Amino acid sequence: MAKIHATAIIDPAAELDATVTVGPYAVIGPDVRIGAGTSVGPHTVIEGRTTIGCDNRIFQFASIGAISQDMSYGGEPTQLVIGDRNTIREFCTLNLGTMKEEGVTRIGSDNWIMAYVHVAHDCRVGNHIVMANNATLAGHVHVGDWAVIGGLTGVHQFVHIGAHAMIGFQGHVAQDVPPYMTVDGNPLAVRAVNLTGLKRRGFSNERMGVIRQMHKLIYRDSLTLDQAVAAIGALKGSQPDADADVAAMLDFLAGAKRGIVR
Repeated sequence: MAKIHATAIIDPAAELDATVTVGPYAVIGPDVRIGAGTSVGPHTVIEGRTTIGCDNRIFQFASIGAISQDMSYGGEPTQLVIGDRNTIREFCTLNLGTMKEEGVTRIGSDNWIMAYVHVAHDCRVGNHIVMANNATLAGHVHVGDWAVIGGLTGVHQFVHIGAHAMIGFQGHVAQDVPPYMTVDGNPLAVRAVNLTGLKRRGFSNERMGVIRQMHKLIYRDSLTLDQAVAAIGALKGSQPDADADVAAMLDFLAGAKRGIVR
């Protein structure tokens, strides 16, 4: 039997695992599914077609699964899907998707989402991501695994942030941020490779060396982007352990529709 506080309001149609904990005055709607070990804090509202995985910790006053803040949304049966082992702190707002994409806002697993974070409709947030206080994702933003988004950062709609990227405090992100890069400042600019993050994740010196070469080709060698892409492609095979990193960079650059932060 789920541990539900007497003051919580749970729709009978909601599906909660027997190990879920729900705090005082929380409200959970009929189309909500919550997996084993997840805790829902006091005064949290979870609504819409929302699926939440296992062992998440949702703190008080969060708003999960409300309709999108998109004026074209017309009540379509869209979804919010959240993975496992996420920490979602106070006053976060995580919205349903719209029919402009696949109709789903997706948040992966093992993410650390601090207070007042907003994840808008149709975002795709990967795994092991840190979003500091007041970070805001507009609609259709994609965030790669292990990215770090600094406090008070705003990310423009449709922007893609690559895996292992780091965005500094109060960033204004209007273009795509390639994987592995550290960006900050106003206007936003790429400063260096996120070496500290890569070391913490066990990247070898050889892999980091290739990533630094890619950074140099894009940002230091006065090449056009097409020239840099060709030169990055030529790195394949130079360090076999880094071939996946080269492929990740090439795939990201090929899909960068808004241009990249320079």
